[in-house]
Amino acid sequence: MTYQETMAYLYAQLPFFQKQGEKAYRPKLTNIILLCDYLGNPQNNFKSIHVAGTNGKGSSSHFLASIFQEANFKTGLYTSPHLKDFSERFKVNGQDIENEYIVDFVEKHKCKIEEIKPSFFEVSVALAFQYFSDHKVDIAIIEVGLGGLFDSTNIILPEICLITNIGLDHTNILGNTIEEIAFQKAGIIKKETPCVISEYNLKTKPIFQQKADESNAEIIFAQDIISIESITEKFDSLKINIKIENETLSLDSGLYGTYQQNNIRGVVCIINRLINKGWNIKIDHILNGVKKVIVNTGLKGRWQILGNNPLMICDTGHNLHALKITLKKIIEYPYENLRLILGFVNDKDIAPVFKILPKNAIYYLCGFDSFRSASLEMLSDLAIKHDLNFSYENDVNMAIDKALNESGEKDLIFIGGSTFLVAEINNL
Repeated sequence: MTYQETMAYLYAQLPFFQKQGEKAYRPKLTNIILLCDYLGNPQNNFKSIHVAGTNGKGSSSHFLASIFQEANFKTGLYTSPHLKDFSERFKVNGQDIENEYIVDFVEKHKCKIEEIKPSFFEVSVALAFQYFSDHKVDIAIIEVGLGGLFDSTNIILPEICLITNIGLDHTNILGNTIEEIAFQKAGIIKKETPCVISEYNLKTKPIFQQKADESNAEIIFAQDIISIESITEKFDSLKINIKIENETLSLDSGLYGTYQQNNIRGVVCIINRLINKGWNIKIDHILNGVKKVIVNTGLKGRWQILGNNPLMICDTGHNLHALKITLKKIIEYPYENLRLILGFVNDKDIAPVFKILPKNAIYYLCGFDSFRSASLEMLSDLAIKHDLNFSYENDVNMAIDKALNESGEKDLIFIGGSTFLVAEINNL
Protein backbone atom coordinates (compact mmCIF):
# COMPACT_ATOMS: atom_id res chain seq x y z
CA MET A 1 0.00 0.00 0.00
CA THR A 2 1.02 3.61 -0.52
CA TYR A 3 0.85 6.08 2.37
CA GLN A 4 -2.39 7.52 1.01
CA GLU A 5 -3.88 4.03 0.67
CA THR A 6 -2.77 3.16 4.20
CA MET A 7 -4.42 6.25 5.67
CA ALA A 8 -7.59 5.63 3.64
CA TYR A 9 -7.66 2.08 5.03
CA LEU A 10 -7.27 3.25 8.64
CA TYR A 11 -9.93 5.96 8.31
CA ALA A 12 -12.35 3.55 6.62
CA GLN A 13 -11.82 0.55 8.89
CA LEU A 14 -11.43 2.07 12.35
CA PRO A 15 -13.69 4.23 14.55
CA PHE A 16 -12.23 7.74 14.36
CA PHE A 17 -13.18 10.24 17.11
CA GLN A 18 -12.41 13.37 15.12
CA LYS A 19 -14.91 12.27 12.47
CA GLN A 20 -17.40 10.18 14.45
CA GLY A 21 -17.32 11.76 17.89
CA GLU A 22 -18.61 9.86 20.92
CA LYS A 23 -19.25 6.65 18.94
CA ALA A 24 -15.49 6.17 18.49
CA TYR A 25 -14.63 6.55 22.19
CA ARG A 26 -13.76 3.32 24.03
CA PRO A 27 -14.03 3.70 27.86
CA LYS A 28 -11.76 0.73 28.54
CA LEU A 29 -8.16 -0.33 27.98
CA THR A 30 -8.81 -3.86 26.68
CA ASN A 31 -7.89 -3.26 23.05
CA ILE A 32 -4.72 -1.27 23.66
CA ILE A 33 -3.53 -3.91 26.16
CA LEU A 34 -4.17 -6.70 23.62
CA LEU A 35 -2.46 -4.75 20.85
CA CYS A 36 0.61 -3.87 22.91
CA ASP A 37 0.88 -7.40 24.32
CA TYR A 38 0.95 -8.64 20.74
CA LEU A 39 3.71 -6.10 19.91
CA GLY A 40 5.77 -7.15 22.93
CA ASN A 41 4.78 -4.16 25.08
CA PRO A 42 7.05 -1.58 23.42
CA GLN A 43 5.81 1.09 25.87
CA ASN A 44 8.02 -0.53 28.52
CA ASN A 45 11.21 0.02 26.50
CA PHE A 46 11.62 3.76 27.06
CA LYS A 47 11.18 6.33 29.82
CA SER A 48 8.19 8.62 29.56
CA ILE A 49 6.24 11.55 30.96
CA HIS A 50 2.43 11.37 30.88
CA VAL A 51 0.51 14.63 30.32
CA ALA A 52 -3.25 15.18 30.80
CA GLY A 53 -5.54 18.20 31.18
CA THR A 54 -8.38 20.07 29.55
CA ASN A 55 -6.32 23.01 28.30
CA GLY A 56 -2.56 23.37 28.25
CA LYS A 57 -1.57 19.74 27.80
CA GLY A 58 -0.46 20.27 24.20
CA SER A 59 1.59 23.38 24.97
CA SER A 60 3.10 21.74 28.06
CA SER A 61 4.00 18.59 26.13
CA HIS A 62 5.80 20.64 23.49
CA PHE A 63 7.61 22.74 26.12
CA LEU A 64 8.83 19.54 27.80
CA ALA A 65 9.98 17.97 24.54
CA SER A 66 11.81 21.16 23.57
CA ILE A 67 13.66 21.29 26.91
CA PHE A 68 14.77 17.65 26.64
CA GLN A 69 15.93 18.26 23.07
CA GLU A 70 17.98 21.24 24.27
CA ALA A 71 19.54 18.95 26.89
CA ASN A 72 20.57 16.54 24.08
CA PHE A 73 18.20 13.74 25.03
CA LYS A 74 16.73 11.78 22.14
CA THR A 75 13.13 12.83 22.65
CA GLY A 76 9.87 11.31 21.48
CA LEU A 77 6.65 13.33 21.41
CA TYR A 78 3.17 11.92 20.89
CA THR A 79 0.24 14.34 20.62
CA SER A 80 -3.21 14.42 19.06
CA PRO A 81 -5.12 15.34 17.04
CA HIS A 82 -3.01 16.33 14.05
CA LEU A 83 -3.66 19.48 12.05
CA LYS A 84 -2.56 18.64 8.51
CA ASP A 85 -1.22 15.11 8.44
CA PHE A 86 -1.33 12.02 10.64
CA SER A 87 2.47 11.91 10.76
CA GLU A 88 2.49 15.09 12.91
CA ARG A 89 1.37 13.02 15.91
CA PHE A 90 4.70 11.18 16.19
CA LYS A 91 7.98 13.06 16.50
CA VAL A 92 11.54 12.21 17.45
CA ASN A 93 13.66 15.30 18.11
CA GLY A 94 11.06 17.42 16.36
CA GLN A 95 10.96 15.36 13.16
CA ASP A 96 7.72 13.74 12.03
CA ILE A 97 7.53 9.98 11.64
CA GLU A 98 8.44 8.66 8.18
CA ASN A 99 5.46 7.78 6.01
CA GLU A 100 7.14 4.48 5.17
CA TYR A 101 7.22 3.50 8.84
CA ILE A 102 3.45 3.97 9.10
CA VAL A 103 2.85 1.93 5.94
CA ASP A 104 5.13 -0.88 7.13
CA PHE A 105 3.53 -0.96 10.58
CA VAL A 106 0.00 -1.25 9.19
CA GLU A 107 0.94 -3.85 6.56
CA LYS A 108 2.83 -5.95 9.09
CA HIS A 109 0.09 -5.90 11.72
CA LYS A 110 -3.01 -5.57 9.54
CA CYS A 111 -4.35 -9.04 10.39
CA LYS A 112 -4.06 -8.42 14.13
CA ILE A 113 -5.65 -4.99 13.79
CA GLU A 114 -8.62 -6.55 11.98
CA GLU A 115 -8.85 -9.26 14.62
CA ILE A 116 -8.82 -6.91 17.65
CA LYS A 117 -10.84 -4.15 15.91
CA PRO A 118 -9.29 -1.24 17.82
CA SER A 119 -10.19 2.41 17.32
CA PHE A 120 -8.11 4.72 15.15
CA PHE A 121 -6.67 6.28 18.31
CA GLU A 122 -5.75 2.92 19.81
CA VAL A 123 -3.80 2.01 16.68
CA SER A 124 -2.05 5.39 16.70
CA VAL A 125 -1.02 4.95 20.34
CA ALA A 126 0.37 1.46 19.69
CA LEU A 127 2.21 2.83 16.65
CA ALA A 128 3.72 5.61 18.77
CA PHE A 129 4.94 3.15 21.39
CA GLN A 130 6.52 0.92 18.74
CA TYR A 131 8.12 3.87 16.96
CA PHE A 132 9.68 5.27 20.13
CA SER A 133 10.88 1.81 21.12
CA ASP A 134 12.46 1.16 17.71
CA HIS A 135 14.17 4.57 17.78
CA LYS A 136 15.45 3.96 21.33
CA VAL A 137 14.41 7.36 22.62
CA ASP A 138 15.78 8.49 25.98
CA ILE A 139 12.43 9.98 26.97
CA ALA A 140 9.00 10.26 25.36
CA ILE A 141 6.39 12.88 26.19
CA ILE A 142 2.99 11.18 25.89
CA GLU A 143 -0.10 13.39 25.74
CA VAL A 144 -3.46 11.78 26.51
CA GLY A 145 -6.11 11.93 23.83
CA LEU A 146 -9.23 12.31 25.96
CA GLY A 147 -9.69 12.23 29.73
CA GLY A 148 -7.06 10.06 31.34
CA LEU A 149 -8.50 7.12 33.26
CA PHE A 150 -9.57 5.17 30.17
CA ASP A 151 -7.32 6.87 27.66
CA SER A 152 -5.32 4.41 25.57
CA THR A 153 -2.06 6.06 26.62
CA ASN A 154 -2.77 5.12 30.24
CA ILE A 155 -0.83 1.85 30.12
CA ILE A 156 2.59 3.50 30.34
CA LEU A 157 4.66 3.54 33.52
CA PRO A 158 6.06 7.08 33.40
CA GLU A 159 8.81 8.75 35.36
CA ILE A 160 6.36 11.46 36.36
CA CYS A 161 2.87 12.68 35.38
CA LEU A 162 1.55 16.17 34.68
CA ILE A 163 -2.05 17.42 34.88
CA THR A 164 -2.40 20.92 33.50
CA ASN A 165 -5.89 22.39 33.78
CA ILE A 166 -9.45 21.21 34.33
CA GLY A 167 -12.34 22.73 32.43
CA LEU A 168 -15.75 21.77 31.05
CA ASP A 169 -14.95 20.01 27.77
CA HIS A 170 -16.20 16.72 26.30
CA THR A 171 -18.92 16.77 28.95
CA ASN A 172 -20.93 14.19 27.00
CA ILE A 173 -18.12 11.70 27.71
CA LEU A 174 -16.16 12.82 30.78
CA GLY A 175 -18.93 14.23 32.98
CA ASN A 176 -20.96 17.39 33.46
CA THR A 177 -19.08 18.85 36.42
CA ILE A 178 -15.54 19.99 37.13
CA GLU A 179 -15.30 17.30 39.81
CA GLU A 180 -16.28 14.51 37.43
CA ILE A 181 -13.82 15.67 34.79
CA ALA A 182 -11.04 16.05 37.38
CA PHE A 183 -11.67 12.45 38.45
CA GLN A 184 -11.15 11.28 34.86
CA LYS A 185 -7.96 13.32 34.45
CA ALA A 186 -6.67 12.12 37.83
CA GLY A 187 -6.83 8.61 36.39
CA ILE A 188 -3.29 9.03 35.06
CA ILE A 189 -1.90 9.23 38.61
CA LYS A 190 -0.03 5.94 39.04
CA LYS A 191 1.13 3.89 41.99
CA GLU A 192 4.21 5.43 43.62
CA THR A 193 4.71 7.77 40.64
CA PRO A 194 5.04 11.52 41.30
CA CYS A 195 2.48 13.82 39.69
CA VAL A 196 2.66 17.57 39.16
CA ILE A 197 -0.53 19.63 39.04
CA SER A 198 0.00 22.85 37.05
CA GLU A 199 -3.08 24.57 38.50
CA TYR A 200 -5.93 23.65 40.80
CA ASN A 201 -8.95 25.11 42.54
CA LEU A 202 -11.02 24.23 45.60
CA LYS A 203 -13.05 21.70 43.59
CA THR A 204 -10.19 19.85 41.94
CA LYS A 205 -7.46 19.78 44.60
CA PRO A 206 -9.21 17.27 46.92
CA ILE A 207 -9.81 14.90 43.99
CA PHE A 208 -6.15 14.96 42.95
CA GLN A 209 -5.03 14.57 46.56
CA GLN A 210 -7.33 11.62 47.17
CA LYS A 211 -6.14 9.78 44.05
CA ALA A 212 -2.51 10.44 44.98
CA ASP A 213 -3.09 9.15 48.53
CA GLU A 214 -4.76 6.00 47.19
CA SER A 215 -1.81 5.45 44.84
CA ASN A 216 0.88 6.27 47.41
CA ALA A 217 2.07 8.83 44.87
CA GLU A 218 3.85 12.08 45.63
CA ILE A 219 1.74 15.01 44.44
CA ILE A 220 3.28 18.41 43.71
CA PHE A 221 1.07 21.48 43.30
CA ALA A 222 3.16 23.77 41.11
CA GLN A 223 1.36 26.97 42.05
CA ASP A 224 2.25 26.35 45.71
CA ILE A 225 6.01 26.09 45.12
CA ILE A 226 6.63 28.31 42.09
CA SER A 227 5.71 31.98 42.31
CA ILE A 228 5.22 34.29 39.35
CA GLU A 229 7.33 37.36 40.06
CA SER A 230 6.41 39.32 36.96
CA ILE A 231 4.86 38.99 33.49
CA THR A 232 5.50 41.23 30.51
CA GLU A 233 3.19 40.47 27.60
CA LYS A 234 2.99 41.99 24.16
CA PHE A 235 0.98 40.69 21.24
CA ASP A 236 3.93 38.67 19.93
CA SER A 237 6.05 38.11 23.02
CA LEU A 238 5.82 36.87 26.59
CA LYS A 239 8.43 37.25 29.33
CA ILE A 240 7.87 35.57 32.69
CA ASN A 241 9.99 35.73 35.83
CA ILE A 242 9.39 32.81 38.18
CA LYS A 243 10.90 31.85 41.52
CA ILE A 244 11.55 28.25 42.55
CA GLU A 245 13.65 27.10 45.50
CA ASN A 246 15.04 30.64 46.00
CA GLU A 247 16.18 30.84 42.37
CA THR A 248 14.63 33.28 39.89
CA LEU A 249 14.35 32.31 36.23
CA SER A 250 13.68 34.86 33.49
CA LEU A 251 11.86 33.03 30.72
CA ASP A 252 11.21 34.22 27.17
CA SER A 253 8.29 32.07 25.98
CA GLY A 254 7.96 30.90 22.40
CA LEU A 255 4.21 30.55 23.01
CA TYR A 256 2.27 33.69 23.85
CA GLY A 257 -0.61 34.53 26.16
CA THR A 258 -0.49 35.09 29.92
CA TYR A 259 -2.24 31.73 30.41
CA GLN A 260 1.09 30.11 29.46
CA GLN A 261 2.34 31.06 32.93
CA ASN A 262 0.49 28.08 34.41
CA ASN A 263 1.78 25.71 31.73
CA ILE A 264 5.34 26.94 32.19
CA ARG A 265 5.03 26.67 35.96
CA GLY A 266 3.99 23.01 35.67
CA VAL A 267 6.73 22.25 33.14
CA VAL A 268 9.47 23.85 35.24
CA CYS A 269 8.18 21.95 38.27
CA ILE A 270 8.47 18.66 36.33
CA ILE A 271 11.99 19.46 35.15
CA ASN A 272 13.08 20.54 38.64
CA ARG A 273 11.80 17.25 40.06
CA LEU A 274 13.73 15.28 37.44
CA ILE A 275 16.91 17.31 38.03
CA ASN A 276 16.63 16.39 41.71
CA LYS A 277 16.41 12.73 40.61
CA GLY A 278 19.68 13.03 38.67
CA TRP A 279 18.62 14.02 35.16
CA ASN A 280 21.33 16.14 33.50
CA ILE A 281 19.31 19.23 32.63
CA LYS A 282 20.72 22.73 33.14
CA ILE A 283 19.08 26.13 33.53
CA ASP A 284 20.10 27.09 29.98
CA HIS A 285 18.29 24.01 28.65
CA ILE A 286 15.09 25.19 30.33
CA LEU A 287 15.46 28.78 29.11
CA ASN A 288 16.27 27.77 25.52
CA GLY A 289 13.65 25.01 25.49
CA VAL A 290 10.85 27.37 26.50
CA LYS A 291 12.02 30.04 24.05
CA LYS A 292 12.59 27.73 21.05
CA VAL A 293 9.56 25.47 21.53
CA ILE A 294 8.12 26.13 18.06
CA VAL A 295 11.48 25.76 16.28
CA ASN A 296 12.38 22.58 18.17
CA THR A 297 9.03 20.80 17.89
CA GLY A 298 7.31 22.26 14.83
CA LEU A 299 4.20 23.17 16.80
CA LYS A 300 1.48 24.84 14.71
CA GLY A 301 -1.80 26.58 15.40
CA ARG A 302 -1.05 28.06 18.83
CA TRP A 303 -1.51 31.83 18.56
CA GLN A 304 0.12 31.58 15.13
CA ILE A 305 0.53 34.81 13.17
CA LEU A 306 -0.42 34.15 9.54
CA GLY A 307 -0.06 37.66 8.13
CA ASN A 308 0.34 41.36 8.78
CA ASN A 309 -1.45 44.47 7.50
CA PRO A 310 -4.06 43.30 8.39
CA LEU A 311 -2.83 41.19 11.28
CA MET A 312 -4.20 37.65 10.94
CA ILE A 313 -3.90 35.07 13.73
CA CYS A 314 -5.19 31.55 14.30
CA ASP A 315 -5.47 29.50 17.47
CA THR A 316 -6.72 25.97 18.13
CA GLY A 317 -8.21 26.71 21.57
CA HIS A 318 -11.70 25.30 21.19
CA ASN A 319 -13.61 25.32 24.48
CA LEU A 320 -15.16 28.05 26.60
CA HIS A 321 -12.21 28.35 28.98
CA ALA A 322 -9.65 28.65 26.17
CA LEU A 323 -11.76 31.04 24.10
CA LYS A 324 -12.35 33.38 27.05
CA ILE A 325 -8.59 33.77 27.43
CA THR A 326 -8.05 34.19 23.70
CA LEU A 327 -10.80 36.81 23.34
CA LYS A 328 -9.41 38.79 26.26
CA LYS A 329 -6.04 38.97 24.52
CA ILE A 330 -7.63 39.92 21.19
CA ILE A 331 -9.80 42.68 22.62
CA GLU A 332 -6.80 44.33 24.29
CA TYR A 333 -5.09 44.79 20.89
CA PRO A 334 -5.50 48.20 19.18
CA TYR A 335 -7.36 47.28 15.98
CA GLU A 336 -9.62 49.32 13.73
CA ASN A 337 -12.08 46.52 12.96
CA LEU A 338 -12.19 43.08 14.56
CA ARG A 339 -13.06 40.21 12.21
CA LEU A 340 -13.62 36.75 13.69
CA ILE A 341 -13.68 33.64 11.47
CA LEU A 342 -15.22 30.92 13.64
CA GLY A 343 -16.38 27.32 13.32
CA PHE A 344 -17.52 24.84 15.95
CA VAL A 345 -18.38 21.18 16.38
CA ASN A 346 -22.04 20.28 16.81
CA ASP A 347 -21.63 17.84 19.72
CA LYS A 348 -20.60 20.46 22.29
CA ASP A 349 -22.70 23.09 23.98
CA ILE A 350 -21.51 26.19 22.10
CA ALA A 351 -24.27 28.50 23.35
CA PRO A 352 -22.09 29.76 26.26
CA VAL A 353 -19.36 30.70 23.77
CA PHE A 354 -21.73 32.98 21.85
CA LYS A 355 -22.59 34.76 25.09
CA ILE A 356 -18.99 35.98 25.46
CA LEU A 357 -18.40 37.03 21.84
CA PRO A 358 -17.88 40.80 21.43
CA LYS A 359 -20.85 42.60 19.84
CA ASN A 360 -18.74 45.09 17.87
CA ALA A 361 -16.94 42.45 15.76
CA ILE A 362 -17.65 41.27 12.21
CA TYR A 363 -18.21 37.50 12.05
CA TYR A 364 -17.55 34.98 9.29
CA LEU A 365 -19.09 31.70 10.50
CA CYS A 366 -17.81 28.56 8.79
CA GLY A 367 -18.33 24.90 8.30
CA PHE A 368 -15.58 22.31 7.82
CA ASP A 369 -15.18 18.83 6.37
CA SER A 370 -16.74 16.69 9.10
CA PHE A 371 -20.21 15.54 10.01
CA ARG A 372 -19.39 17.09 13.41
CA SER A 373 -19.34 20.56 11.87
CA ALA A 374 -22.00 22.83 13.37
CA SER A 375 -24.63 23.59 10.72
CA LEU A 376 -25.53 26.92 9.17
CA GLU A 377 -28.85 26.76 11.03
CA MET A 378 -27.23 26.17 14.43
CA LEU A 379 -24.68 28.94 13.99
CA SER A 380 -27.14 31.40 12.45
CA ASP A 381 -29.69 30.89 15.23
CA LEU A 382 -27.08 31.64 17.89
CA ALA A 383 -25.64 34.61 16.00
CA ILE A 384 -29.09 36.15 15.50
CA LYS A 385 -30.02 35.50 19.14
CA HIS A 386 -26.92 37.40 20.27
CA ASP A 387 -27.31 40.17 17.70
CA LEU A 388 -24.02 39.52 15.89
CA ASN A 389 -23.06 40.97 12.51
CA PHE A 390 -22.32 37.80 10.53
CA SER A 391 -22.13 36.02 7.21
CA TYR A 392 -21.66 32.31 6.56
CA GLU A 393 -19.10 30.46 4.42
CA ASN A 394 -18.83 26.72 3.78
CA ASP A 395 -15.03 26.84 3.79
CA VAL A 396 -12.52 28.63 6.03
CA ASN A 397 -10.33 29.66 3.09
CA MET A 398 -13.29 31.33 1.37
CA ALA A 399 -13.95 33.14 4.65
CA ILE A 400 -10.30 34.24 4.86
CA ASP A 401 -10.42 35.60 1.29
CA LYS A 402 -13.62 37.48 2.05
CA ALA A 403 -12.27 38.92 5.31
CA LEU A 404 -9.03 40.03 3.64
CA ASN A 405 -10.92 41.71 0.81
CA GLU A 406 -13.05 43.61 3.30
CA SER A 407 -10.21 44.54 5.69
CA GLY A 408 -8.12 47.63 6.10
CA GLU A 409 -4.45 47.44 7.09
CA LYS A 410 -5.24 48.15 10.74
CA ASP A 411 -7.90 45.46 11.09
CA LEU A 412 -7.42 42.24 13.08
CA ILE A 413 -8.56 38.88 11.72
CA PHE A 414 -8.79 35.91 14.08
CA ILE A 415 -9.49 32.30 13.04
CA GLY A 416 -10.53 29.70 15.60
CA GLY A 417 -13.29 27.98 17.53
CA SER A 418 -12.36 24.48 16.38
CA THR A 419 -9.15 22.58 15.68
CA PHE A 420 -10.86 21.24 12.53
CA LEU A 421 -11.37 24.75 11.19
CA VAL A 422 -7.76 25.79 11.80
CA ALA A 423 -6.54 22.54 10.22
CA GLU A 424 -8.20 23.44 6.92
CA ILE A 425 -6.35 26.75 6.51
CA ASN A 426 -4.38 26.39 3.27
CA ASN A 427 -1.11 28.07 4.19
CA LEU A 428 -0.76 26.97 7.80
